[in-house]
Amino acid sequence: MELFKELFSSAEGLLSLGVILFMIFMGTYLARMFIKKMNQKPDAD
Repeated sequence: MELFKELFSSAEGLLSLGVILFMIFMGTYLARMFIKKMNQKPDAD
């Protein structure tokens, strides 16, 4: 419980939480984008 108190109350904890959330959302976005591009048909050049 002390860990969560430190995470949500200190500046370092909030920055860490922001970085963790950013990385999760960025990873999700990139994974969805790569899967969508892998399933596209190639252009006929």
